[in-house]
Amino acid sequence: MANIASALLILLLAAPAAYAATTYTVGDSNGWTTSQDYTTWASDKTFTVGDSLLFNYGFTHSVAEVSKGDYDSCSTSNLGKTYTGGSSTIPLSAAGPMYFICSTSGHCGNGMKLAITVVAASTGTPSTPTTPATPSDGGSTTPSTPSGSSSPTTPSTSATSPPPPYNSGATSILYSMMLGVFLVLGTTVASMC
Repeated sequence: MANIASALLILLLAAPAAYAATTYTVGDSNGWTTSQDYTTWASDKTFTVGDSLLFNYGFTHSVAEVSKGDYDSCSTSNLGKTYTGGSSTIPLSAAGPMYFICSTSGHCGNGMKLAITVVAASTGTPSTPTTPATPSDGGSTTPSTPSGSSSPTTPSTSATSPPPPYNSGATSILYSMMLGVFLVLGTTVASMC
Protein backbone atom coordinates (compact mmCIF):
# COMPACT_ATOMS: atom_id res chain seq x y z
CA MET A 1 0.00 0.00 0.00
CA ALA A 2 2.86 2.36 0.82
CA ASN A 3 4.36 1.68 -2.62
CA ILE A 4 1.15 2.75 -4.35
CA ALA A 5 1.01 5.94 -2.28
CA SER A 6 4.66 6.65 -3.15
CA ALA A 7 3.96 6.05 -6.83
CA LEU A 8 1.00 8.44 -6.79
CA LEU A 9 3.09 11.07 -5.03
CA ILE A 10 5.79 10.74 -7.69
CA LEU A 11 3.16 11.09 -10.42
CA LEU A 12 1.77 14.25 -8.86
CA LEU A 13 5.24 15.77 -8.50
CA ALA A 14 6.24 14.85 -12.06
CA ALA A 15 3.23 16.44 -13.75
CA PRO A 16 2.24 19.63 -11.91
CA ALA A 17 1.77 21.59 -15.14
CA ALA A 18 -1.11 19.34 -16.16
CA TYR A 19 -3.27 21.00 -13.54
CA ALA A 20 -2.40 24.60 -14.47
CA ALA A 21 -4.64 24.87 -17.58
CA THR A 22 -7.76 27.00 -17.24
CA THR A 23 -11.11 26.63 -18.97
CA TYR A 24 -12.71 30.05 -19.46
CA THR A 25 -16.49 30.11 -19.84
CA VAL A 26 -17.01 32.83 -22.44
CA GLY A 27 -19.39 35.46 -21.05
CA ASP A 28 -19.35 33.73 -17.66
CA SER A 29 -22.93 32.91 -16.57
CA ASN A 30 -24.43 34.91 -19.48
CA GLY A 31 -22.74 32.67 -22.02
CA TRP A 32 -22.35 33.44 -25.74
CA THR A 33 -25.20 35.88 -26.47
CA THR A 34 -25.85 39.21 -28.17
CA SER A 35 -26.26 40.94 -24.79
CA GLN A 36 -22.64 40.65 -23.61
CA ASP A 37 -19.61 42.94 -24.08
CA TYR A 38 -16.87 40.41 -24.85
CA THR A 39 -14.10 43.01 -25.08
CA THR A 40 -14.70 43.91 -21.44
CA TRP A 41 -15.12 40.24 -20.49
CA ALA A 42 -11.71 39.32 -21.96
CA SER A 43 -9.85 42.43 -20.80
CA ASP A 44 -8.80 41.12 -17.37
CA LYS A 45 -7.89 37.60 -18.48
CA THR A 46 -4.58 36.11 -19.60
CA PHE A 47 -5.17 33.31 -22.09
CA THR A 48 -2.28 30.83 -22.23
CA VAL A 49 -1.45 27.96 -24.57
CA GLY A 50 -3.06 24.89 -22.98
CA ASP A 51 -6.12 26.78 -21.73
CA SER A 52 -9.50 26.42 -23.42
CA LEU A 53 -12.61 28.47 -24.11
CA LEU A 54 -16.04 27.06 -23.28
CA PHE A 55 -18.83 28.65 -25.33
CA ASN A 56 -22.40 28.05 -24.05
CA TYR A 57 -25.11 29.29 -26.42
CA GLY A 58 -28.64 28.78 -27.69
CA PHE A 59 -29.64 26.87 -30.83
CA THR A 60 -29.82 30.06 -32.95
CA HIS A 61 -26.14 30.80 -32.34
CA SER A 62 -22.82 29.33 -33.40
CA VAL A 63 -19.13 29.96 -32.84
CA ALA A 64 -16.84 30.49 -35.84
CA GLU A 65 -13.11 31.11 -35.89
CA VAL A 66 -12.29 33.90 -38.33
CA SER A 67 -9.44 36.12 -39.49
CA LYS A 68 -8.91 39.62 -38.08
CA GLY A 69 -10.35 41.16 -41.25
CA ASP A 70 -13.50 39.03 -41.05
CA TYR A 71 -13.76 39.79 -37.33
CA ASP A 72 -13.51 43.54 -37.95
CA SER A 73 -16.07 43.49 -40.79
CA CYS A 74 -18.27 40.71 -39.31
CA SER A 75 -17.92 38.82 -42.58
CA THR A 76 -19.16 35.23 -42.66
CA SER A 77 -17.88 34.47 -46.17
CA ASN A 78 -14.55 32.95 -45.02
CA LEU A 79 -15.35 31.05 -41.82
CA GLY A 80 -12.73 28.82 -40.26
CA LYS A 81 -13.79 26.11 -37.83
CA THR A 82 -17.46 26.48 -36.98
CA TYR A 83 -19.09 25.03 -33.88
CA THR A 84 -22.79 24.37 -33.27
CA GLY A 85 -24.79 22.42 -30.73
CA GLY A 86 -25.07 24.74 -27.76
CA SER A 87 -21.78 24.01 -26.00
CA SER A 88 -18.32 24.04 -27.55
CA THR A 89 -14.90 23.78 -25.97
CA ILE A 90 -12.08 25.24 -28.04
CA PRO A 91 -8.50 24.44 -27.00
CA LEU A 92 -5.99 27.28 -27.18
CA SER A 93 -3.12 25.39 -28.78
CA ALA A 94 -0.97 28.16 -30.28
CA ALA A 95 0.23 31.58 -29.17
CA GLY A 96 -1.13 34.60 -31.02
CA PRO A 97 -4.40 36.39 -31.70
CA MET A 98 -7.66 34.46 -32.14
CA TYR A 99 -10.98 35.82 -33.39
CA PHE A 100 -14.47 34.37 -32.95
CA ILE A 101 -17.89 35.50 -34.19
CA CYS A 102 -21.43 34.17 -34.24
CA SER A 103 -22.17 33.34 -37.87
CA THR A 104 -25.92 33.96 -37.54
CA SER A 105 -26.84 36.98 -39.66
CA GLY A 106 -26.63 40.24 -37.68
CA HIS A 107 -25.34 38.73 -34.44
CA CYS A 108 -21.68 39.73 -34.91
CA GLY A 109 -22.75 43.29 -35.72
CA ASN A 110 -24.71 43.31 -32.45
CA GLY A 111 -21.54 42.51 -30.48
CA MET A 112 -21.40 38.73 -30.59
CA LYS A 113 -17.69 38.57 -31.32
CA LEU A 114 -14.59 37.87 -29.28
CA ALA A 115 -10.93 38.73 -29.89
CA ILE A 116 -8.23 37.32 -27.61
CA THR A 117 -4.46 37.03 -27.58
CA VAL A 118 -3.03 33.70 -26.46
CA VAL A 119 0.39 33.83 -24.82
CA ALA A 120 2.94 31.02 -24.80
CA ALA A 121 2.96 28.79 -21.75
CA SER A 122 5.79 29.38 -19.32
CA THR A 123 8.38 26.62 -19.38
CA GLY A 124 9.61 27.43 -15.88
CA THR A 125 13.14 28.27 -17.02
CA PRO A 126 14.14 31.90 -17.00
CA SER A 127 15.66 33.30 -20.14
CA THR A 128 19.30 34.33 -20.09
CA PRO A 129 19.78 38.02 -20.79
CA THR A 130 22.38 38.97 -23.37
CA THR A 131 25.01 41.58 -22.63
CA PRO A 132 26.79 43.65 -25.27
CA ALA A 133 30.43 42.86 -25.96
CA THR A 134 33.03 45.23 -24.50
CA PRO A 135 36.12 46.33 -26.41
CA SER A 136 39.14 44.10 -25.74
CA ASP A 137 41.69 46.89 -26.11
CA GLY A 138 40.88 48.49 -22.77
CA GLY A 139 39.17 51.51 -24.32
CA SER A 140 42.09 52.84 -26.42
CA THR A 141 41.33 55.41 -29.09
CA THR A 142 41.47 54.71 -32.81
CA PRO A 143 44.46 56.36 -34.57
CA SER A 144 43.66 59.11 -37.05
CA THR A 145 43.76 58.44 -40.78
CA PRO A 146 46.12 60.55 -42.93
CA SER A 147 44.26 62.98 -45.18
CA GLY A 148 43.49 61.75 -48.67
CA SER A 149 43.38 58.08 -47.73
CA SER A 150 40.29 56.06 -47.06
CA SER A 151 39.55 54.57 -43.68
CA PRO A 152 39.78 50.81 -43.48
CA THR A 153 36.55 49.07 -42.63
CA THR A 154 36.37 46.74 -39.70
CA PRO A 155 34.07 43.75 -39.98
CA SER A 156 31.35 43.54 -37.39
CA THR A 157 32.20 41.24 -34.51
CA SER A 158 28.78 41.19 -32.93
CA ALA A 159 27.16 37.81 -33.29
CA THR A 160 23.52 37.08 -32.80
CA SER A 161 22.42 33.80 -31.40
CA PRO A 162 19.44 31.98 -32.90
CA PRO A 163 16.23 32.00 -30.92
CA PRO A 164 15.64 29.04 -28.63
CA PRO A 165 13.56 26.23 -30.11
CA TYR A 166 9.79 26.58 -29.72
CA ASN A 167 8.50 24.54 -26.84
CA SER A 168 4.76 24.61 -26.39
CA GLY A 169 3.26 24.17 -22.97
CA ALA A 170 1.28 21.21 -24.28
CA THR A 171 4.52 19.40 -25.14
CA SER A 172 5.91 20.00 -21.67
CA ILE A 173 2.70 18.75 -20.10
CA LEU A 174 2.74 15.62 -22.28
CA TYR A 175 6.36 14.83 -21.37
CA SER A 176 5.68 15.36 -17.67
CA MET A 177 2.64 13.11 -17.75
CA MET A 178 4.50 10.39 -19.67
CA LEU A 179 7.34 10.54 -17.14
CA GLY A 180 4.85 10.23 -14.31
CA VAL A 181 3.13 7.23 -15.88
CA PHE A 182 6.46 5.48 -16.44
CA LEU A 183 7.52 6.18 -12.87
CA VAL A 184 4.28 4.76 -11.50
CA LEU A 185 4.48 1.68 -13.72
CA GLY A 186 8.14 1.13 -12.83
CA THR A 187 7.45 1.46 -9.11
CA THR A 188 4.46 -0.88 -9.34
CA VAL A 189 6.42 -3.53 -11.26
CA ALA A 190 9.38 -3.21 -8.86
CA SER A 191 7.11 -3.68 -5.84
CA MET A 192 5.61 -6.86 -7.35
CA CYS A 193 9.02 -8.50 -7.81
